[in-house]
Amino acid sequence: MEKLNFPTYQFRFKNTENKMAVFDIVRKKFVMLTPEEWVRQHVVCFLREQKKYPLQLINVEKQLKVNDLSKRYDVVGFYPDGRINLVVECKAPSVKITQTTFDQIARYNLSLQADFLMVTNGLEHYFCQLDYENKKYHFLTDIPEFSL
Repeated sequence: MEKLNFPTYQFRFKNTENKMAVFDIVRKKFVMLTPEEWVRQHVVCFLREQKKYPLQLINVEKQLKVNDLSKRYDVVGFYPDGRINLVVECKAPSVKITQTTFDQIARYNLSLQADFLMVTNGLEHYFCQLDYENKKYHFLTDIPEFSL
């Protein structure tokens, strides 16, 4: 897998039937190592190690309903009371981040109502903070460390 624009992290790998898998510390199991999964695993480590998110407040690959359609978010960071702090949309490094990507995470956030959004392909990262009162969002250079 290619080097991403994240710090270097340690991962556990397993080769099964000539297919590489990586251990997901959130799901507590090995998952197929696709380019998007490589990005997702780096995001989880970034949130834990750089942004101090407790592991028990991170969730990955869960289903949600958007306009009666079943979708799956990539990574969500919660507050202890269950409110959503952060939604992350991960793309493979070969996928360019476009307006379509931002539209996708915005649709997901209609039901999730997170305080922060992150879009990444592992090479480029975009962060924004939502201002629901004024119906705006503000792009940030980074997301803040987790705090209560």
